[in-house]
Amino acid sequence: MLNIGGWTMKNLFSLKNITRKKTDEDADAGEEYVELDTETDYEKSSKVVVRPFIMDDFSDIKEILDTLREGRTIVLINIKPLKDKDLVELKRAINKLKKTCDAIEGDIAGFGDDYIVVTPSFAEIHRSTQTNTVEE
Repeated sequence: MLNIGGWTMKNLFSLKNITRKKTDEDADAGEEYVELDTETDYEKSSKVVVRPFIMDDFSDIKEILDTLREGRTIVLINIKPLKDKDLVELKRAINKLKKTCDAIEGDIAGFGDDYIVVTPSFAEIHRSTQTNTVEE
């Protein structure tokens, strides 16, 4: 039988040796085992988050852009407060959203008069009569 550094081929590929925790008896015997974390949080990382935002001021755009850059969140933005307050700032904010959307290869659309939805690259917005392409 092939022996590599004190390990036989049988022991080298044995799952028992890889996943078993090291005990006091093992420490006395001089054997070493590697513990692998077999429990991963796949469900939590694979879920898509839909997150609402209210844009009261141009400064609110930073948190929205940071969230979009993470890449796992679909963003719904209520633009009514900023639209009622300052149209110039709203246009600046939408321009920044569009540039970020292009950079992350996402999609952006308005629905109704007061909402914008922005998606990362894995999602596409279905266009109908209620959704409009966001224009400056």
